[in-house]
Amino acid sequence: MSQTAAAGSGRKATIKDVALRAGVSPSAVTIAVHNKPGVSPATKERILQAARELGWSPNQAAQSLSGKQLHTVGLAIARPARMLGLEPFYMEFISGIESVLGQHSCSLLLRLVEPAEEVEVHREWWQGNRVNGSILVDLRVDDERVPALAAIGLPAVVVGHPSLAGPFTSVWTDDAAATAEAVRYLAALGHRRIARVSGPAELGHSAIRTKAFAEISQGLGVQSQTVVADFSADQGSRACRSLLLSADRPTAIIFDNDIMAVTALGVAAEFGLSVPADLSLLAWDDSQLCQLTRPTLSAMQHDIFSFGADVTQTLFDVMTRQEHASHAAQVPGLVPRGSTAPPANRP
Repeated sequence: MSQTAAAGSGRKATIKDVALRAGVSPSAVTIAVHNKPGVSPATKERILQAARELGWSPNQAAQSLSGKQLHTVGLAIARPARMLGLEPFYMEFISGIESVLGQHSCSLLLRLVEPAEEVEVHREWWQGNRVNGSILVDLRVDDERVPALAAIGLPAVVVGHPSLAGPFTSVWTDDAAATAEAVRYLAALGHRRIARVSGPAELGHSAIRTKAFAEISQGLGVQSQTVVADFSADQGSRACRSLLLSADRPTAIIFDNDIMAVTALGVAAEFGLSVPADLSLLAWDDSQLCQLTRPTLSAMQHDIFSFGADVTQTLFDVMTRQEHASHAAQVPGLVPRGSTAPPANRP
C-alpha cells in the first residue's frame, strides 16, 4: 500500500503509516509525538507533519495497545449554546438518541460548533478513536461534510433527504409532503395570501420546503412569499414584522419552527391584529410551547423522540454492518388549533 492509500482508503491511519511516510521507525514516531529526546528537531518536524497529513494522533496507538473499545456516538450541532437550550426540537431529538444509547451502554459526545468547524470536529473524533460513529444534522446543499467524512470512512447517518446524503445512509421526514399539506389546509380555509418564514436558506430541508411551498401555492392559485430567518425568536419577529408591513399583507403565515411562531403572536398584537380573526399562524415542529400559548398554535406534528431513536438505531446498524437502508420517518401531520381560521374577508 502506498503512503497516500492509508489516508484515502477509508481506513484509519496507524503509527506504521506515519513512520512510512516520514521515513523513520515506529519507535521514532513514538519518541517524537511524546516530545522525548532521541530524534533531531528536523526529524521530529517531519514526523509531526506526516501525522498531521494522515490525521493520526498518539492516542490511537494507546487505544490499540490497551485494547479499549470506545462506545460513543458523536453529534455536532451548529447552534449557539443559549439558542439550543430554547429549541424544543433538539431537546426531544437528543432524548430519542439517548433512549437507544442507554440500551447499548453507549454515550453521546455532543459539541456545539460553528458551521466551518464541523468537518474538523468529526474528523478529529473519528481519527482519534473518540467515537464509533456520528449523526450528521442540518445538512446544507452541497454540504462539504459529506465528501470529506465519507473519504475517511466515518460510519454516519445523515438526518436529511437522500439527495443531500451522498453515500451515507439517511433518515428523513418528508418536508415537501408536509409543506403541501400545510398550504392546502390554509387555502381550504380561504386564505389567498400565504407567507412563510423559513430557516437559513442554505439548509437542505429549507430549500426543499421553499421549493414545495412555491409549487403548491402556484398550483392552488395562492399568492405566496418566503422570508428567510434563522430559527431564533429575534429574527422570527423581524421577519413577521416585515411581512405585516408589506403592501400585500398575508392573511396566514407558516413558520419553520415553533419558537418563531410563538413570537409572531406578540408581533400580531403590536399591529393590533387578532389571531386568528385577522391573521392565521401555523408552526412547524409541534411542541409544548404551541399548546401553552393563547390562542394555542396550529402546528405540523411528528414524533421527534421516536425520530431521534430511529436515527440512532439506524446508526448502530451501520456501525455493526447489519442490514440497513435509508428511509423516511413518519410524515408530519397537521394539528389544527386556535391560531388558524378562515380570513375575515373570505368571499
